[in-house]
Amino acid sequence: MSSGKEHAALSRRDLLKSGLALAGAAVLHHRKAHGISKKPPNVVIVFTDDQGYGDVGCYGAEGYETPHLDRMAREGMQFTDFYVAAPVCTPSRAALMTGCYPKRLGLAYRVLFPYSVTGLNPEEITLAEILKGQGYTTAIIGKWHLGHHDTFLPTRQGFDYFFGTPYSNDMNNHYYAQQAFQAPPLPLYRQEEVIERDPDQHYLTRRYTEEALRFIDDHQEGPFFLYLAHNMPHRPIMASETFEGTTEHGLYGDVIAEIDWSVGQVLGKVRDLGLDEQTLVIFTCDNGPVVRAGMQLGYRSGSAGPLRGQKNTTWEGGMREPCLMRWPGKIPAGAVCSEVATTMDILPTVATLAGAQPPSDRIIDGRNIWPLMQGVPDAKSPHEAFYYYRDDRLQAVRSGPWKLHVYRPEWENAKDHPPLLYNLREDIGETEDVAGQHPDVVARLLALADKARGDMGDAVTGADGRNVRPVGRLDATA
Repeated sequence: MSSGKEHAALSRRDLLKSGLALAGAAVLHHRKAHGISKKPPNVVIVFTDDQGYGDVGCYGAEGYETPHLDRMAREGMQFTDFYVAAPVCTPSRAALMTGCYPKRLGLAYRVLFPYSVTGLNPEEITLAEILKGQGYTTAIIGKWHLGHHDTFLPTRQGFDYFFGTPYSNDMNNHYYAQQAFQAPPLPLYRQEEVIERDPDQHYLTRRYTEEALRFIDDHQEGPFFLYLAHNMPHRPIMASETFEGTTEHGLYGDVIAEIDWSVGQVLGKVRDLGLDEQTLVIFTCDNGPVVRAGMQLGYRSGSAGPLRGQKNTTWEGGMREPCLMRWPGKIPAGAVCSEVATTMDILPTVATLAGAQPPSDRIIDGRNIWPLMQGVPDAKSPHEAFYYYRDDRLQAVRSGPWKLHVYRPEWENAKDHPPLLYNLREDIGETEDVAGQHPDVVARLLALADKARGDMGDAVTGADGRNVRPVGRLDATA
């Protein structure tokens, strides 16, 4: 028989790792209070890699069509001011999985490589763990990029099933001189076993889609959580022969067309199984596109549309992403939301929909955006401020329509450089600095920036941050 102390410890761990599920009558009251059906919804998140704000038809893409994504917009909600928490892969994905700024998790700096010995700390609680605690079957199909060592794999972070790559599709066979490290061929995993090395990337989108359809078929009784994280259009971009050469935009357009086909396959499967009204489908991307003039990449590049900047920048083009959400009968058709929302909001929102609560023993930066998704009249963003970190540096803050750049990498001396202020409602392209006209707004946003520095830290000013948590390390998890 276990001791009371052991029982208490076990209960606490089970409580945290099951997503702090609400029990018994509290669940029914919770769901009724939030206008949620008794049965928790299936959840599908389609997450692409390096796809820009202007790379979807309903956001203004040219040279190719995205009929299935456009259908999601017609049948659901299109977000115009939706953000990821970082302009590169690893930190952005960490934010999606945990509902936290990557700076808080110790994963803000660059991305993980095949030589890395860090990953998402196993003590963090992922969306998959929360849903698994609510009886969901969970799967990630595609790219993980939160640690490739066994202790960091998605199967140790709440996912029942993993089929995909542990990091980016260009991290194969390279010699990293600064680490004297020869990367292995790109591994393709099923669960925790490498089943192929250097898979033909022309077929990754198709193979991921086929796996996703099988998962939905096998778990149609639900509830299920499917995280479909495509490698494309991250370089090297490749499309199958079915799509290659089919768009006016060339190879990049072909790749996006195949991703759109994949979304259509998932929507079709959900519809054919009669699960439309039981399934929330979310489409978004991890960061902005790689943008080059002409054919500098060997093909026409992606597009940030009207936004300034691209991947790896804190201009809008690096962190504002297309986002579409569809749930017939729950999310109004043809709706547009222009309030600030983020990938960090998905965890607390979906937890609520599933009858659970986000962890209360730690700071969660995301907020419940269900009122926005429902189209509640006059619903506002729950965020007083949104912070743009690149690596460990706080570079900008947004509050309402205002965005203040407090640090730019091109500034020789940030302390002597005045901040830049833009009104994103009137100047989406960040072309006219209006700081001199609005000193009161500048002062308010500078105070918000100081608040973030005290909370999470900032390498520019040397602030450590009071509320940061340790990154996962092999030596700490062995």
